[in-house]
Amino acid sequence: MSNEEIKSAVIASTGTAGIVQQSPKISAKDFCAYFGKFKALNNINIDVPEKKVVAIIGPSGCGKSTFLRSINRMHEVVGGTITGSLTLDGEEIMKSDAVMIRRKIGMVFQKPNPFPTMSIFNNVIAGYKLNGHHNKKNLAEIVEKSLRQAALWDEVKDKLNKSGADISGGQQQRLCIARTIAINPEVILMDEPASALDPISTAKIEELIFELKKDYTIVIVTHNTQQAARVSDSTAFFYMGELIEYSGTKKMFTSPEKKQTEDYITGRFG
Repeated sequence: MSNEEIKSAVIASTGTAGIVQQSPKISAKDFCAYFGKFKALNNINIDVPEKKVVAIIGPSGCGKSTFLRSINRMHEVVGGTITGSLTLDGEEIMKSDAVMIRRKIGMVFQKPNPFPTMSIFNNVIAGYKLNGHHNKKNLAEIVEKSLRQAALWDEVKDKLNKSGADISGGQQQRLCIARTIAINPEVILMDEPASALDPISTAKIEELIFELKKDYTIVIVTHNTQQAARVSDSTAFFYMGELIEYSGTKKMFTSPEKKQTEDYITGRFG
């Protein structure tokens, strides 16, 4: 048995499969987030492994989105403050340049938000052009590559000059993912990316997440526990600003350690 096989067996036997064992891509240590005097998150400790999908579940108001938005410096935009440590590749996010952080950490929101006055083509490369890239050949290559990665190219390749608002909701969300991919981030944050979509579009987004983790670290917030079970490698359960449990997804959904977790994923509350 190789060293990697032995390591995998040890991880599986301890019930921590899916939790980072190498240096984490993102790490929170004793992390707290505030809106004024209100503490929205209390002493969150979590490591997010590179090129894996971590789902954050929990009832409304538990701090899921606040945590997500803290990662790419959006929490401070609405006047929020933080304490503790939050790092990307070991570097403190709050001590790094916010523009650089947002280049490395893309965000996909609950409601698809393509720029309605821009074509599909220009929607994809909007952020890329903001970084000073204007070579037409490169732009065309970036658009095609990003749309292919977002599983949208075949559906819109003949409509690139049409408005980004003239396609379906599911296509708009994939367009927003393509726009995020185009700036070549390292991390993609997704805040309820399929909650406004029909089941067919939701399935396409979930398939896309599975493909994207080959190249990106993904953190997804979802109310849908079944979705978390389908798409994530690890799952974190938040409740009233606390991290109640964090483990490999299979373990979380088959043998959770905390009764609160079991009650939530079995639908007893939430």
